[in-house]
Amino acid sequence: MLSNRRILVVALLAAVAGAAASLYFEPTIAQRLAGTEPGQRVLGAVLDAKAPSPPAGVIVAKRGDIVPTMNLAALDGSRVALPQAWAGTPVLVNFWASWCAPCLKEMPELEAYSAEQGTNGTQVVGIALDDVAAARAMLERLGITYGNLVDAPGPADASVRMGNPAGALPYSVLVSADGRVLKTKIGPFEDEADIAAWAQR
Repeated sequence: MLSNRRILVVALLAAVAGAAASLYFEPTIAQRLAGTEPGQRVLGAVLDAKAPSPPAGVIVAKRGDIVPTMNLAALDGSRVALPQAWAGTPVLVNFWASWCAPCLKEMPELEAYSAEQGTNGTQVVGIALDDVAAARAMLERLGITYGNLVDAPGPADASVRMGNPAGALPYSVLVSADGRVLKTKIGPFEDEADIAAWAQR
């Protein structure tokens, strides 16, 4: 007769195998799990474990940390110091690239959210991990008016410094008015309502 411990181990293995099979055969379950805060934390931990170590001296902000000091290019060629430029304002930072289809799909929803927030709500700032010309062309094509900055993609880019060492796109970060990382999201938003619900502090 099997001991209770062996029965428990077999049951646990069967449950894990069943969950894995469900995710394989029904990927929308994985998408729904990734849409929850606990699912995002698990996804982030898995991606972080597989990501290469950032270069020496690169600070990677975690939840609760102040956004590391950076100096990024604006589309007009000027430079913007972060997080100082955002002082006193909550910001939803969205990392994207012109070649990233899910990024482009969610940007009109971010535009609608930005318009609804106005100047007194959470501000939306895009950071294109791309070259300036490609970013500018895509923003014009999509009619995006919220602020955008540009950074060269790589192992020490702004996305990595704001908690995304795996380089997943799209990637969003909610930054508090005092410059702290409140939460992060790997993957696209579904719609404006999804953005608004996520951005609630």
